[in-house]
Amino acid sequence: MKNTKLESKNFYLYLLMPCLLYLIALSGCATVPVQQALPTYNLNGLTYISLSGLCESRSVDMDYNAFSKAYILSSGDHKVSLKVGDNLVLVDDKPQFLSQSVKLYQDLPVVPLQFKDQVFDVVFKVGAPKAAASICLLNVKKVVVDAGHGGYDPGAIGRTTGLREKAVNLDIAKRLKRLLEGQGVQVVMTRSSDTFISLQRRVDIANRSGADLFLSVHSNANRTRSLNGFEIYYISPKANDSKRAISAAVNTPLNLGSEYFGSRSTTLKAILWDMIYNNSRSESVLLARSICRTIKDSEAKVLGIKGANFYVLKGVTMPALLIEIGFLSNPEEERRLRSGYYRQKIAECIVDGVNGYSRNLATEVN
Repeated sequence: MKNTKLESKNFYLYLLMPCLLYLIALSGCATVPVQQALPTYNLNGLTYISLSGLCESRSVDMDYNAFSKAYILSSGDHKVSLKVGDNLVLVDDKPQFLSQSVKLYQDLPVVPLQFKDQVFDVVFKVGAPKAAASICLLNVKKVVVDAGHGGYDPGAIGRTTGLREKAVNLDIAKRLKRLLEGQGVQVVMTRSSDTFISLQRRVDIANRSGADLFLSVHSNANRTRSLNGFEIYYISPKANDSKRAISAAVNTPLNLGSEYFGSRSTTLKAILWDMIYNNSRSESVLLARSICRTIKDSEAKVLGIKGANFYVLKGVTMPALLIEIGFLSNPEEERRLRSGYYRQKIAECIVDGVNGYSRNLATEVN
């Protein structure tokens, strides 16, 4: 009896399948086309898509000209210029008009679907995509992204608009997560919401993750309001590596396999940890230099790379950086850090720096 019912059910499903497929196809057409695979936004009844996301999907370079206030898209011999609030687009210096203007959504530029269909897809034709630098193919497969402060600890507070460091740090950390995951890298966040996480907890999350890199995002402040710029900290050479190594030998597993230890000698483990910390420091400096090179291409001024004894840098067991993305105490830099576009540029520069660091590692290995 069960078999008869099952066969009858399968027979009806077989008859209904073409109708179901047709309905699924219709519903797909009514929302987002399958080929698009980009998030859409409904603004006043019109459909828009992210300009940066569109460019990333086709490996098209996007720059912002602060003087002309125009976004410049370029690939090969082609160039497209467009402005927020304007429906005029220059395609290889020839004007084209859109029925809807370019807009800002959550501080990021979005364009009408018409722009994609009639301009972008025509100028930047689908071809063999440029080989993206995939850091997961090398030694960097997992990264811990640490958004500084949070919860009842606001961090620095901007003097002009009251912008809070904890919010800026978390926003950029989330952007880093999306960008890295887009390249196939696994990301561990020490916090993903406005919650307080102790420094020791952040260290524990990082060390238990088995990650290859640790990036801690912070915003700076100083009594001198004119001070501005981007700076990166690594664990200071003055840090007592021997003391750190002995502590790690007692409290932190090496996970190298039992064949590495003929005995469970704490001294031997401490020697290995000392070597690991020395190597992590040198790798941290290389990573910091790579990020600074990419930051120079943005609006930010680079103040340099410095050694420091920050708790999280001393505690984590992998190459680690504490990145100060700008001074909230500086009115101009506070204004920039309010911008979603500027935060995205900073996140992209950091990821580009990680890619550069990874490529250098590949060169050394080969």
